[in-house]
Amino acid sequence: MTRDLSRLLRPRSIAVIGGGAWCANVVAQCRKMGFAGDIWPVHPRRSELGGVAAYAELADLPGAPDAAFIGVNRHATIEMTRALALMGAGGAVCFASGFSEAQAETGDGADLQAQLLQAAGAMPVIGPNCYGFVNYLDGALLWPDQHGGQRCDSGVAILTQSSNIALNLTMQARGLPLAYVLTAGNQAQTGLADMGRALLADDRVTALGLHIEGVGDLRAFEALAAEAHARNKPVIALKAGRSAHARAAAVSHTASLAGSDAGGRALLRRLGFAQVSSLTALLESLKLVHFAGALPSNRIASMSCSGGEASLVADSATGRDIECPPLSTGQQAALREALGPMVSLANPLDYHTYIWDNVPAMACTFTAMLSGDLALGCVVADFPRTDRCSMEAWECIITASATAARDSGKPLALIATLPEALPEPVALRGIEAGLVPLLGLDDALSAIEVAAFLGRPRRDPAPLLLPGAPRAPVTLSEAEAKAALARHGVAVPNALRAGDDAALQDAAQRIGAPLAIKAEGLAHKTEAGGVVLARDDAAAAIATARAMPCESWLVEEMITDGLVELLVGVTRDPAHGFVLTLGAGGTLTEIIADSAQLLLPVTRADIDAALDGLRIAPLLAGYRGAPPVARAAIADAVLAVQDYVTRHAEHLEEVEINPLICTPDRAVAVDALITIATIGETP
Repeated sequence: MTRDLSRLLRPRSIAVIGGGAWCANVVAQCRKMGFAGDIWPVHPRRSELGGVAAYAELADLPGAPDAAFIGVNRHATIEMTRALALMGAGGAVCFASGFSEAQAETGDGADLQAQLLQAAGAMPVIGPNCYGFVNYLDGALLWPDQHGGQRCDSGVAILTQSSNIALNLTMQARGLPLAYVLTAGNQAQTGLADMGRALLADDRVTALGLHIEGVGDLRAFEALAAEAHARNKPVIALKAGRSAHARAAAVSHTASLAGSDAGGRALLRRLGFAQVSSLTALLESLKLVHFAGALPSNRIASMSCSGGEASLVADSATGRDIECPPLSTGQQAALREALGPMVSLANPLDYHTYIWDNVPAMACTFTAMLSGDLALGCVVADFPRTDRCSMEAWECIITASATAARDSGKPLALIATLPEALPEPVALRGIEAGLVPLLGLDDALSAIEVAAFLGRPRRDPAPLLLPGAPRAPVTLSEAEAKAALARHGVAVPNALRAGDDAALQDAAQRIGAPLAIKAEGLAHKTEAGGVVLARDDAAAAIATARAMPCESWLVEEMITDGLVELLVGVTRDPAHGFVLTLGAGGTLTEIIADSAQLLLPVTRADIDAALDGLRIAPLLAGYRGAPPVARAAIADAVLAVQDYVTRHAEHLEEVEINPLICTPDRAVAVDALITIATIGETP
């Protein structure tokens, strides 16, 4: 059930329940921020709180509050929540901890959380175990601590599961206007995605930043994405879970390649959310899209008065999805006129110091650079400390940049290579001049990548295939796995199983050379010496096979015209769905580590795009005179695997084909693995 959070997030009356310092801070911060509504402290023994007259009981209040901060112990929190719901309050922030997030320590946390949800009924509840929120647009704070923000008319919203991270983010001194900072706590009732939708509904919010520790309800996140795209508001996320300890590898290569981080990245891409890897990159990216919006391309022009800085930009852009296109003939002519004959013209441009403090010449230079087919201009300039130095000689940078941005009609970022070299007063001065101040070169380039990603056309994907929760899954034999996949259209080699020496010789004769003999029951057969190939001498292969550590064999035709070996794998990721991995296959899969991850369901276009992004893509197209592989057959195989996964989604743990041998006219699954809870049905 989606609850209306509008009264809670944009209240005209706030009740503060409790008498400790945390509650006093809520009252004090509301007064400090100039909250224009009513503040109603509630405490049975105090006459005032934070300088505001208190009420003894909730029943004494003049009316039902739009929002309530509940700052009492966890047992009393349940009773206060019930009373607020009965009187028709708009919602509550539950500050207390000791609910399901502390089940291991308290033993009764889950039960208390169930009681809290029952008490709340249809009334929205944020938390428990959270700081609440700051609404900087209206000066409304259900926030029990100090913070570093200030009122604004429009800005970005930041939503995080960590109250401490939220507190830290309010202390940013980067010129980023914060509209809301909201903490989610343990999300007993209201999830991160539902809070995000409520924030996006405020027309004064320009973008949403998320710090995600765990996704939770996948359908709710799909709804959040739909809301964001319908309102044309960018969403930028920092997601935890990159650690190698996030998920232990299973018996397959796929599991080690597609851990929870890979699934999370695939989910964010599918939703159209940009992803960053640090809090500072999150702030700079939000700032760029707030002031400049999503960028129509990744093409930029960079200008600095130093060859060193020009080189830094060029080097830092390498490996990123950022393009610094060569200068056009028109750009070169205009730059030569502004700079004279002694400056080497390029992008990134070192315009030297010949024209320093010559504002008309600097403005002409910057305007000329912006005249190309570009999405953004970047003036790189590190400013002096404002506490020890004078900025007077650097005013020319801001003045000339503002003129160029106005004359060109293109956004222009003012980038400091060091974050401390663009103090907040200077950043605010740049904003007033119509520029976008970005702090730190790496974070600035990350922000540009993000804004360009958000500006690309996006199609609405099909709903995610949700994973089940299989109990006691088993790993099928290779023969069983291939047979199961073949029933859904995967091409497999002709094969026979052999359980004794006579059957082994008979199977080898019937299959005929070239053939392969594999020991059954080994997870990584090649590494364990469980595979022998016979191009023409089947007798020698049989002799080798007899010494394998197994009780049965799989004898199958050898695929001799293969050009490329691929891995096609699907793993069940409870947090994100079914993760499809496409990559370089064979025995060197993990060493090469050339793979792409998508979430099911996928289309042929998705498969083609993923294959094109692999480092081995030239091999698929035909490399150094070799013929191309059958791309359509690869897509057929992947879609057949998807069909199998869809049919068995409730019980499936993992599917892997490695290798899928790709030839000029077919794609054959030479080895396969399936882990599934069979529950009596044919897998």
